[in-house]
Amino acid sequence: MPYEPLPDLATLSLAEIAALNAARKLPPVSQWNPQASGDSLMTIRADGRWFHDGGEIRRPAMIRAFAGLLRREADGGYYLVTPVEKQSIKIEDAAFIATDVVAQDGALAFRLNTDEVVVAGPDHPLAARGSAELPAIYLAVRNGCEARINRSTWLQLVDLADEDLCIISQGARFALVPA
Repeated sequence: MPYEPLPDLATLSLAEIAALNAARKLPPVSQWNPQASGDSLMTIRADGRWFHDGGEIRRPAMIRAFAGLLRREADGGYYLVTPVEKQSIKIEDAAFIATDVVAQDGALAFRLNTDEVVVAGPDHPLAARGSAELPAIYLAVRNGCEARINRSTWLQLVDLADEDLCIISQGARFALVPA
């Protein structure tokens, strides 16, 4: 089945975004506890590109499939998890990159570099790290993994922020600069 990218976020209502998320059936990696483990020889670079054994993975559908298997464990390590095995994966900064945002009906919906959409709020909070001069904003995605907000998306958020550089999504308030 060919990979169909999502339409432009600005053309979707919040209900349509929720329906798209509900339609995507992700594997229950948080429930799997395989005994076998290894090294996937994979890396997700800070710019969001995926590599296997030094070669870049260029097929969006393959990246999207692997992204659905990602989990970060309590020790801080990242793994690709199946029911029978988990393999470590090196992540230089964040597992995902948020590349766009749209504000609708009191919520902020982010498009990720994997063509997923995540709505910020209590279940998917934003966290400001770094310094006031060089902030880095992260969005909780799932299974302990985060998306780093890219610069153009951060600038979109600044335009939506109040005078304290804070934003609200689904009733939760988030700072765009570290405390």
